[in-house]
Amino acid sequence: MSIEIAIFLAIASGFAGFVDAMAGGGGLIQLPALLVGLPNKELPLILGTNKVPSIFGTAAAARNYFKNIKPDIPLTLTMMAPAFAGSMGGAALAAFVPKDLFKPFLVFLLIVVAIYTWRKPELGMAENLKFTHKKRLIIVALIGLMIGFYDGIFGPGTGTFLVFFLVSTIGYAFLKASATAKLVNIATNAGAILSFQLTGHIWWQLGLLLAFANVTGAIIGSRLAIKGGSPLVRKVFLAVIFLLITRVAWDTFIS
Repeated sequence: MSIEIAIFLAIASGFAGFVDAMAGGGGLIQLPALLVGLPNKELPLILGTNKVPSIFGTAAAARNYFKNIKPDIPLTLTMMAPAFAGSMGGAALAAFVPKDLFKPFLVFLLIVVAIYTWRKPELGMAENLKFTHKKRLIIVALIGLMIGFYDGIFGPGTGTFLVFFLVSTIGYAFLKASATAKLVNIATNAGAILSFQLTGHIWWQLGLLLAFANVTGAIIGSRLAIKGGSPLVRKVFLAVIFLLITRVAWDTFIS
């Protein structure tokens, strides 16, 4: 791999970490960059390598968040465990399922999320918990399993979907939802890494190089999110959804 490609991938990974730390959606930047920079590598290797910088950047962002925001530990752990299992299962199937099957449905789902969030400006501005604590645990376990599976088998937008469901279904404010999503995202990345490693589909040297850049971006992004609060996170969230819709729609219907 040339030095020019390495620099290009590092810059993309740093920006991905920055965006992902605030509202999710870092895969929108990092995964396409890897596909462009490594055109001759097989897809499972690219997907596996992509998870290495993601988990380091997500962990750095989570550390920053939880210096300032107190998580609901039982809820977070309840969501992380099935997310880890779901991600392992999805990653195990990643080489056998055509990615084009996901794209039309993903475009539709992102449009629904964008319209719902846009039409409810009060959504996620303050915490407004729904259901009893026991019911919340059941709901987040199911959400974690589904989104974990999606992250393992495909991935782009995982953090964004986690934030959206925590805000719309559980009643979290955007800032706390983003912080909680980081820990759940660590679990999904860990599950995928374990599964990809078992099949030898991780380029560790490149992954660790990109991890340094991703962590740098994640630290900056999480600090900015904490400073700007839920209103800023909501704006970035909507911007990320718009970019995700544009990117996936282009790949699905035009490219």
